[in-house]
Amino acid sequence: MARLRPVGLVHYHELGLKRGNRPLFLRHLARNLRRATSDLAPVKLRQVSGRLLLDLEDHPDPAAVRDRVRRVCGVASVALAYRVVSTVDAMKAVIAKLIEERTFASFRITARRAFKTYPMTSVELNRELGAFVLERVASRVDLRHPELEIHVEVMPAETFVYVDPVGGPGGLPVGASGTVATLLSGGIDSPVAAWRMMKRGCRVVFVHFHSVPYLPPTSQAKARALVGLLTQWQYDSKLVLVPFGEIQREVVLTVPPPARVVVYRRLMVRIAETLARKHGAAALTTGESLGQVASQTLSNIARIDEAAGMPILRPLIGMDKLEITEEARRLGTFEISVEPDADCCTLFVPKHPATRMSEHEVGAAEARLEIPRLVASGCDGASVEAFEFPAGAPAELGSA
Repeated sequence: MARLRPVGLVHYHELGLKRGNRPLFLRHLARNLRRATSDLAPVKLRQVSGRLLLDLEDHPDPAAVRDRVRRVCGVASVALAYRVVSTVDAMKAVIAKLIEERTFASFRITARRAFKTYPMTSVELNRELGAFVLERVASRVDLRHPELEIHVEVMPAETFVYVDPVGGPGGLPVGASGTVATLLSGGIDSPVAAWRMMKRGCRVVFVHFHSVPYLPPTSQAKARALVGLLTQWQYDSKLVLVPFGEIQREVVLTVPPPARVVVYRRLMVRIAETLARKHGAAALTTGESLGQVASQTLSNIARIDEAAGMPILRPLIGMDKLEITEEARRLGTFEISVEPDADCCTLFVPKHPATRMSEHEVGAAEARLEIPRLVASGCDGASVEAFEFPAGAPAELGSA
């Protein structure tokens, strides 16, 4: 037979439900696929019947392309597939190549027809191709827990045969849902929250509050490391570094200790909102989980929300610490987050913060402060750093 021709076969799930808006989402997905692989050899991309194809026939490293694609939000799965004409003999020839160096105690054939007028049904294809495998390998059919699953997807003009598909993150392509600003600490929670917003199609601007010179710059280094890692999912990022130590010092001098944590958070929200609007974000995101710490009680969350003029999204609100930690490990942010540091959350924090502050109590505490001046000082002192992935890639690519 002719040599096998590899393609990257990309499946998406949620995008297929978008009906009239599907072309817009697919353009975002195609743009992100190109961006994710932009530093590798050129890859041609086209759409076929609910799938996207990356032509890898002459590519020097198809596996590298697959590994990049598996990190693109909106991708349900990706496989290195082989394209043949839609005849049973051609399918068998590819299957023979795929299994000739494998040993497996059980297998199944999963045939699907996007081309419903094909002369054989999916069940008939499964039987025919399964019998072919049994003739060549000492194995058995197992439809529930096979060691090897052989996929066959029949299209009008061609058929794709593959094994070992790799799961992607799913969700929506970054950029399809707008921009949010994430309050990024050096901890475990906020990087996971940022990633979850990327998975929902949002581009994330990161805002990190630090307390230099009152504390060493270790939290800034962690923020940079976290943003650098997360940029693999959205390809270019902005990190806004906000000096907060002097603002905290003024709060300590005027606000009673139990109220300080909520006042800190309200000031952060006001500053982050101003910066978010400057960078085109329509909402704020935090890593808060209900009841996890004093500022995250239902009452205090309500007080914090009252300081905002835009939505505050909390994608982790119903998760516990074990669930968040597990996701951080999977993303690769956990090891960075647990490195020792000193961030603004540890500076001037009272031993016994209030857990249920009322509107009157917060108003009385903030009446002692010059809120507009403090917000302006935080915004004026902010600096912006840019990140790119892959390194040196263009900031924008044309739509598909």
